[in-house]
Amino acid sequence: MRDMRLDDIEKFWQEFLAATNKDSTTRYIEHFHFDLTQEIANDLLAMVLAGVKKATAGSLLAYECKGDRVPQVGDYSIVTDWEGNPHCVIETTNVTILPFSEITYDICKREGEDDTLESWQKSHRRFFTEEGEELGYEFVESMPVVFEDFRVVYKKGE
Repeated sequence: MRDMRLDDIEKFWQEFLAATNKDSTTRYIEHFHFDLTQEIANDLLAMVLAGVKKATAGSLLAYECKGDRVPQVGDYSIVTDWEGNPHCVIETTNVTILPFSEITYDICKREGEDDTLESWQKSHRRFFTEEGEELGYEFVESMPVVFEDFRVVYKKGE
């Protein structure tokens, strides 16, 4: 089944390249779903598709643990649902790395998920704690957070 999903990802990417007249050598850095649970992952995808969610936050330690590079302006990524079905292509427009404790509401509200800084902190403490247990890092308030702004440049069926 994994190979079928990768075939779907590649087919989707080729559709994006054709629809946007991008050079065939253009690459995406990753395909992913948000969060660690199906319900939240699919809810966040819906927010991206609706234009509400325009940013995401990740632990710099997670990038290091997984051996992934930090996103850079101009990167393309494919956002999937929990099951791995591709739904859109996003382009990174800005990357800021700050300690968790220095994230302000003006920054985190771009994620579109929370009405207050406190609710953002609560949900992201949970996420970073759970992810840290899975990957082998420990959440602390001074932990560096990679805050990535993006724009949707292609949606499935466009």
